[in-house]
Amino acid sequence: MESKWYAIYTQARWEKKVATLLTKNNVENYCPLNKVVRQWSDRKKVVEEPLFTSYVFVKITEKQQSLVRQIDGVINFVYWLGKPAVIRNDEIEMIQLFLVAYMNVKLEKTKVSVKDIIRIVDGPLSAFQGEVIAVKKKTIKVLLPKLGYLMYAEIETDNVEVIIKHLAYCNI
Repeated sequence: MESKWYAIYTQARWEKKVATLLTKNNVENYCPLNKVVRQWSDRKKVVEEPLFTSYVFVKITEKQQSLVRQIDGVINFVYWLGKPAVIRNDEIEMIQLFLVAYMNVKLEKTKVSVKDIIRIVDGPLSAFQGEVIAVKKKTIKVLLPKLGYLMYAEIETDNVEVIIKHLAYCNI
C-alpha cells in the first residue's frame, strides 16, 4: 500500500510531543514549526512554535491508521467527506519550503478557495456566477465568463456565496 499524508488532530499544545512519539514509533511525520521572535524584558529570542495549532501531519498507509490513533496526545484524524483527509505531497512540500524561507508566518482561514464556483449576492454584479482565481485578505478575484470576455472582478468575500467547493484542497 502507498503511504499518503494525513492530518491528525492533537491535544492542545501537544504537537511537538506527538511528533516525538510518532518518530519513536517509526511513523513518518511533519510538525511544521514557525520561527517567531519573542521579546522578553531583557532580550529577544527566536523560538519555534507549531504553525498549525493542534495538528501534525503523518505519512502512512491505511493499515497504520490504528497505530497512529493509539499514540498519546492524538485525538483523531482530520476528516474530509467522511474519510481521513489526504494531504497532497506538493502541499506538504510547499509548507516546508515556505517555512524555510520565511519567519513569523501567519495563517488566515478563508471560506473561499481558488477554483471555487461562487455566486455574487450583493453589489452591482449581484446574481452573476464565476470561478475564484485569487484570494486576498478580504477580497477575491473572480472570472466572470458569461459575457464572452475574460473579465476579472475584485469582490468582497462577504458579498459571495460558494456554490461548488473545489475538493482538491482540504481546509484544516
